[in-house]
Amino acid sequence: MPNNFTTAVLAVDKKLARRKNLEILQVNLGNVCNQRCLHCHVNAGPGGDKIMSRRIIDDIIMFLSKTKGLVLDITGGCPELNPNFRYIVETARPLVKTVMVRNNLTVLFEPGMEWLPGFYLDNKVKLVCSMPCYTAENVDKQRGEGVFDKSISALKLLNSLGYGREPGLEIDLVYNPGGACLPGAQNALEKDYHQQLSRHGIVFNHLITITNAPINRFKTYLEANNTFDEYMKLLMDNFNREVVTDIMCRNLLSIGWDGVLYDCDFNQALGLSLRDKAGKIMEIRGLRLQDIEDKEIVFEDHCYSCTAGAGSSCKGALAK
Repeated sequence: MPNNFTTAVLAVDKKLARRKNLEILQVNLGNVCNQRCLHCHVNAGPGGDKIMSRRIIDDIIMFLSKTKGLVLDITGGCPELNPNFRYIVETARPLVKTVMVRNNLTVLFEPGMEWLPGFYLDNKVKLVCSMPCYTAENVDKQRGEGVFDKSISALKLLNSLGYGREPGLEIDLVYNPGGACLPGAQNALEKDYHQQLSRHGIVFNHLITITNAPINRFKTYLEANNTFDEYMKLLMDNFNREVVTDIMCRNLLSIGWDGVLYDCDFNQALGLSLRDKAGKIMEIRGLRLQDIEDKEIVFEDHCYSCTAGAGSSCKGALAK
């Protein structure tokens, strides 16, 4: 197995190192969060100071108005804590195929956020919710004491509004490993989640498994436990050439809190921005679709996390 990710991709097919048609616009509203998770690749937390402005959001809205049929994937940090969150959802909703929000569940119980569940319902927002395990011990270890109980309460509240039960009110859960290992099989884990959470009276649509990227806070955790090299070897040894075709950077565009463009959220966390032919950093302001079509993807070795085992993306495992 080549120890350089770009070499590994080119060995499969040279055209896979370039972007294809854009389908998902992922917008990172900033790194403010009410939690401080062990695996967080954007180093989000209560002290986050990166907050997307209304001006940048208006640039995004302008792009969406000229680019029909996209999925708008809103993330953070905790995106709901951006003061412009309601504005981007309500303004973008008529312009896109789907508005999807990556939600941490506990934000529903933050002071002043009581409006959130009804807002999701009114705007038919698709929810993708962090739930890294179905046991309190594992969730609280990774995300903080008391997070599991709050998450269960939030899921019950959302179920009571019809999420997971009625058409058009989809709620998916996200699993990521608690340590330096690959996720288990997504289908099998989904069955376990349905079985275990049904004991709490909870239903959901799908489970998404995501492999932890060896960057930022998770990299610090690996290094502190002397397992970084071991984890990188695990990712590289499990490189799956069959999933390279579907890696998310080929049809997703990531927008940073400051409007800068990236191939994915992981590259954004590392500052690996897209650049034009002159080497200038690209931004959402004035972007045309043709500016990014067939553009070479920025790869580094953290990208092995997306191609190890069954593969990983913002939509879950890639293996069919």
